[in-house]
Amino acid sequence: MITKTLTLIGGLMGAAFASQYPEFTQQYTQRLGGEVAALTTVVADFDASARKAEMSRDEALASMGGSVFLENRRADIRNTIARQERLSIDLQVLQAASPLERLTMPQRVADTPTARATWEQFRPALPLSLEGVIAAGVGFAFGYLLLSGLIFFLRWPFTRRKPSPGLKF
Repeated sequence: MITKTLTLIGGLMGAAFASQYPEFTQQYTQRLGGEVAALTTVVADFDASARKAEMSRDEALASMGGSVFLENRRADIRNTIARQERLSIDLQVLQAASPLERLTMPQRVADTPTARATWEQFRPALPLSLEGVIAAGVGFAFGYLLLSGLIFFLRWPFTRRKPSPGLKF
């Protein structure tokens, strides 16, 4: 009886946790849009400065050298450009996906600073959407099975083993 109660609690905890994923991804996508807009502005400003100097982006980056500061700035700009490109792709994919499709895209919710900022502002909500119910069901099954397996392995050394029917002489 206690095992069933504990596994039910595990299932309910899994359901409560997983049911928040659709709302979290929706808020993450909104925040990601702001990140991409800010990074796009920085990259566009750099590209505009390069054009004013009659250089391509690569030429402008290559010309940034000669001092520790300029080398560090070049690395910063390269990282900013790479992050802007990566996050733009993630944003396009997340915006094009339905809420149900987003359930299968945790790899697109992978930018640590954006996820951390989203989590800091995130407030759990009651999932009333289809994707929330599906996520809750998956979470319930995962939590139930995880706790069932844990209890099984904890009890295993203490269970009596029935003798197997063998040959009797």
